[in-house]
Amino acid sequence: MFKIVSRPFRATISLACAAIAAVLVHNPLSAETVSPAAAPVMPAPVCGAPAALTLLNQPLTRISNLLRAGQPVHIVALGSSSTAGAGASSPAHAYPARLEAELHTLAPNAKITVTNRGVNGEEVSDMIARFEQSVADEKPDLVLWQVGSNAILRDHPLEPAAKLINQGVSRIKALGADVVLIDPQFAPKVLAKIEVDDMVELIGALGKQANVNVFHRFATMRYWRQAANIPYNVMLSEDELHMNDWSYGCLAKLLAGSIMEASSRATVTATATAPAR
Repeated sequence: MFKIVSRPFRATISLACAAIAAVLVHNPLSAETVSPAAAPVMPAPVCGAPAALTLLNQPLTRISNLLRAGQPVHIVALGSSSTAGAGASSPAHAYPARLEAELHTLAPNAKITVTNRGVNGEEVSDMIARFEQSVADEKPDLVLWQVGSNAILRDHPLEPAAKLINQGVSRIKALGADVVLIDPQFAPKVLAKIEVDDMVELIGALGKQANVNVFHRFATMRYWRQAANIPYNVMLSEDELHMNDWSYGCLAKLLAGSIMEASSRATVTATATAPAR
């Protein structure tokens, strides 16, 4: 049952409300105290991955020799859109730029440059076609070759890509440069393709056959998502395909550590096998 409020009591309430309203009008600071709180800023995830995923199996002999001699090191990043930096807020946040910064942090006295030779939308055949200009003419000491994603996305057969990757690796090795292959990204639009696992396995097998390194980006990003529970909207751009500032930066950090570790391992090997004087 509803209670009937007397008119005098209603008048008292009205006067009180009017007084509160007048205070808020003349004191705007008091209005701020009743506004909704701003949404909290979520901290960035911790960048990491198990060493077994990021380890480069082969020592980087050329890089090691140059670093020990105090000579400049030139790295070329060859690839498609996730090398060019699609999804990053600026070119400075693409992985090659971040990699150069991370390498300078790890080796502050070394002269290391990373040149970005990524082109949006390219497949391995396009990269082979521009090999002389984008790779050979740069006289690289290390080539990081990100490959495979666009062939999967366009449902192209794997065998032609395998032959061209082999050809490209042979041409890089003929330049005297170290090689690191980078496999596809772990992202919904890539995972929707049935041949993604075959492509990842193919790149891994080609690396073993040619005795060159493979940086397992697919497995590393899968760890971020499935083990570290990092949401896709934190590690990918809105298109659910390309990486973003956080993931490019984390990829660069992990890759820089892997490069320096493989270089130090080559130094140890070279020292251990050097002839006695």
